Amino acid sequence: MPAQPRAWQRMLSGRRLDLLDPTPVDIEIEDIAHGLAFVARWNGQTFGDFPYSVAEHSLLVEALYTRMNPKAPVKWQLAALLHDAPEYVIGDMISPVKASVGAGYGELDDRLTAAIHIRFGLPAKIPVAVKKAIKRADRISAFLEATQIAGFSVEEAGKFFGVPDPTITKGLDITLRPPAEVRADFTARHNSLLEQMG
Repeated sequence: MPAQPRAWQRMLSGRRLDLLDPTPVDIEIEDIAHGLAFVARWNGQTFGDFPYSVAEHSLLVEALYTRMNPKAPVKWQLAALLHDAPEYVIGDMISPVKASVGAGYGELDDRLTAAIHIRFGLPAKIPVAVKKAIKRADRISAFLEATQIAGFSVEEAGKFFGVPDPTITKGLDITLRPPAEVRADFTARHNSLLEQMG
C-alpha cells in the first residue's frame, strides 16, 4: 500500500502544522507574519523593487476596515488583519486560479481560518455582517493596489473592484518595503490589537 502523502508543513517556529486538521496550538503569529511578508500578491506582477506582500495588504485592509467601521470592537479589527492569514501556508492564489481549483481550496482556507481565529481569541466563524464589512475593505484595498502598483487604469480597476469613496482612501498611498520591515509591522499591529482585546 502506498504511503500517505505528507499533509503537514514544518514552520520556522518548529511547529508542525497539519493542513488537513490544523489545531490552534500549532499556530504562532511569528510564523504567520513571516510567511505573509514573503508571499507576493498579484503573482508578483507589481511595480517596484520589492513584492507587494499579503502582510502589507493585510495591514491596509485592517486600516480601511477601521476607518469604515470606527466603532467596531477591536476583535473585528484583528479579524480584518488576519483575513488572509491562511495564505502563510497555502500562498496567495489570484481569483481565476481559485475558481479553477474549486471547492477544495475554500475548505482548506476555512479549516485554517478557524484554527487561527481560535488561537487568537476570535470565534472560529465570524458573523456574516463583519465578514462582509471586511470584504468591502478588501475590495477597496484591491482597487488601490491595482491602480497604484499593478498597472490598472482607474476605469479598469473600477469595473472589477468598484471605485471607492476618496474620503476613505485619503492618504493611503502604497509604498513597497523590504519583507523584514513589513513582518515587524504586521507582528506589532497584531500584538497591539491583542493587548487592546485584553
